[in-house]
Amino acid sequence: MSNSSGTDALTRTESDYWGDVSIPRQKLYGVNSVRGVENLSVSKRTIADVHEFVKAFALCKWAAALANRDLGVLTDDQCRAIVGACREIADGQHAASLVVDLLEGSGGTSTNMNFNEVIANRAQQLLGGLPGRYDLVHPNNHVNRSQSTNDVYPAAMKMAVYDLLAPLVDELSLLTQAFEAKSGEFGDVLHLGRTCLQDAQPMRLGQVFGGYAALANRLADELRAVREKLLVLPLGGTAIGTGFGSPAGYRRAVFAHLVELSGISYCAPDDSFDAMQNLDVFSRVSAELRVCGTSLGKIAADLILLSSGPVGGLGEITLPAVQAGSSIMPGKVNPVVPMSIVQLGMAVVGNDTCVAQAVQYGQLEINHFEPVVADRIFESVGLLTNGVRLFREKCVQGIRANVVVNERHLFESMAVATALVPTLGYAKVSELARKSVHQGQPLLKILEETGVLSATEARRHIEESTHPAF
Repeated sequence: MSNSSGTDALTRTESDYWGDVSIPRQKLYGVNSVRGVENLSVSKRTIADVHEFVKAFALCKWAAALANRDLGVLTDDQCRAIVGACREIADGQHAASLVVDLLEGSGGTSTNMNFNEVIANRAQQLLGGLPGRYDLVHPNNHVNRSQSTNDVYPAAMKMAVYDLLAPLVDELSLLTQAFEAKSGEFGDVLHLGRTCLQDAQPMRLGQVFGGYAALANRLADELRAVREKLLVLPLGGTAIGTGFGSPAGYRRAVFAHLVELSGISYCAPDDSFDAMQNLDVFSRVSAELRVCGTSLGKIAADLILLSSGPVGGLGEITLPAVQAGSSIMPGKVNPVVPMSIVQLGMAVVGNDTCVAQAVQYGQLEINHFEPVVADRIFESVGLLTNGVRLFREKCVQGIRANVVVNERHLFESMAVATALVPTLGYAKVSELARKSVHQGQPLLKILEETGVLSATEARRHIEESTHPAF
């Protein structure tokens, strides 16, 4: 059986300025995609690996086809075939033909053309034609009509990140609930508060976890807020913001269709040229992801310290034992999940630095470093979403308080002195504290031996000091 280019039954041939390219017949990409793969495959991830990005691109092409049909620059048959192909891609089909590297360096052109070619070739099939011939639906003339890589790629980026952030926000909300549950569970556990890793003041272990809950909740709120900034898309700006190449009324039409297709209130920018030139919104998104990673890393580091030991460290909490901690030391269990969260935070910081540099080095009318921004932000969101879930499920929910150890550390510490100042006065407590240090005895024992306060009275004052005064 012959094909559109007269080659054998297993392949078809497409040509460009640089020569002929042989393409497997079962693949829907074309020569531009092949060039992108040949020249720009630098990572192990393709655009097909991020379904949200694939779906976003498909929705942009889908809405564009409908708008172009409305404005008379596509026929009903062409529009119907393009829409059918986009629907299939959005549903997860044809991923094997989306072959361009996510980190490609063409400024997104190879990615855009990969979508254009796959959509055009599938549309050809839906209309009874052959892939590669492009006589019924052409990648540039029809699928890419009224568009440019420069407006479609960043629009799809924004849409994809908007979708990807939703599960992360949900996971942070669940982590907040897990910390709140532990705050309630540990509400009566007296705990030695520390500053600069030195004994400081009495508090409750539940208050420690309540602070973690408040932080996780704030991280979720800030991500929700920055997520809303992604709703402004540069669609309709074509190459540099003038809208050149699109018919009158296109921007209004394409946004009307995109909103209807997605159910999300995407909108046009106030200034088209700003929207094409600048990626500052991704700096803000990346910064919030960095704050999320480092903040969770701080909590994780606290848990590592509080669970250290169990004999030679603090040992005030016990983390779930999820796996063996050593290949040579039997019985050793390491805080592997919190350690992973700390490491994850380091990775997100690195990604944020990369995004900041890429945003800075955009030039004149566009930023052609969009692929690395997309790649790094996609990775950061994925790391955090998975990491937060594992942190909650494998660590936080199973934390146990070692009540005896917490109380021993508190009552044997000089930190109890602060709690007794309102009752005994600073001078008296200082005198007793010096005596405690000189004799090497806990302050509470000195108080009882001198008849100043009984252990029961001292404990009552210490417990009262842990209640907030506001």
